Amino acid sequence: MKHRAIGAVLFGGGVLLLALAAGLVFVVKPAMTKLPYDLEASTSVAEAKGATFLQIANSAIAINQGDLKSTVLVTPNREQTANLSGDLEGDTVVWTVGQTVDRTDTKELVNAYGATLALDRVSGAAVEWDGQYLDDTGTREKVAFAGQVYKFPFNTEKRSYDVFDRDLRKALPAEFKGTEDVNGLEAYRFEQVITDQQLNLAPDRVALLLGALAPGATQGRMTYSNTRTLWVDPVTGSYVKVREVQSKALVPDVGTPITLLKADFTYNDATVEASVKRANESRGQLTILGLWAPIGVAVLALLLIIAGLLVARRGGAVPAAEARHRADPAPVEDPTPTRVDQPAVRDDESEREAGPLTDEIPPASTNWKSEDPAVPTQRAAPGEVEQR
Repeated sequence: MKHRAIGAVLFGGGVLLLALAAGLVFVVKPAMTKLPYDLEASTSVAEAKGATFLQIANSAIAINQGDLKSTVLVTPNREQTANLSGDLEGDTVVWTVGQTVDRTDTKELVNAYGATLALDRVSGAAVEWDGQYLDDTGTREKVAFAGQVYKFPFNTEKRSYDVFDRDLRKALPAEFKGTEDVNGLEAYRFEQVITDQQLNLAPDRVALLLGALAPGATQGRMTYSNTRTLWVDPVTGSYVKVREVQSKALVPDVGTPITLLKADFTYNDATVEASVKRANESRGQLTILGLWAPIGVAVLALLLIIAGLLVARRGGAVPAAEARHRADPAPVEDPTPTRVDQPAVRDDESEREAGPLTDEIPPASTNWKSEDPAVPTQRAAPGEVEQR
């Protein structure tokens, strides 16, 4: 019984560990390949050396040159995420994003924007939501965010993805171009090329720029080009490096085009290092909980199950042997010794008196006499004379 109990415990423990291994694969890992609700805020910095840029300060419009620094802060909006309902609830997170572009020499603000949008927790793509907006002019504007905005899907594939462009207010394809090493991390490189696209600017803004930069022009338009290169960790879909070669030009109806922006923004070394570190940490967690931990737990479970079966089988063999042993007991000796020095005593019912117990042999303590000389004479009872 003891062996069977131990075997049952080992077998049950093995079954529980198998369930745990399955839970790690089918529950824990899928939960980890989703954007978490408690994601920490992250900051990325891109720098552009020797840039040409439009700067409006104190109502003065000028084209300047210098080094620029773009800082993007992404903050999960837990309150608005908690208020999501319907199809968005549970599968969507809300992020609030802010960007500033500053001159590195004077620390003056050159440009800024803010946005709030909803992202699918698995694909990382923007989803339709009533609360989304974009503000890059000082006024919040309803914008239909679409495609990948600030990250790619978990388990990114080697194919094209639509990436949202803030200036054009739409998503355009970014083609997969190959695999590259970024600080020791194998990353997928995607490239989105935008060439001479017309920006949709309010007429009063165009008129303001024409009046300051193209006197005599009555009409004009702004064109925009950008070669956006994204290095993506294929496991987590996070950006580990970003480069944008941007240009904007004001094209008046008279005169030559005027360059408003010409800059090559690239993540600085600190941002790339921090991005790679976060990607490696996330990769490690996914590998441990999604691969090695289930394998280790499953192996241990199988060992326990096999050990349990063997112990239980051994416990079943021992009682069977004991049962066979008990079925063949050793012969028991007769406790009554045999008197070999005396002849057998025979009852002769015709020569003894009948009595109430004539069908029984008198007890050994009963005094009796026999005329048969072959029978040993019993000792006489007290007060009785022995007769022969």
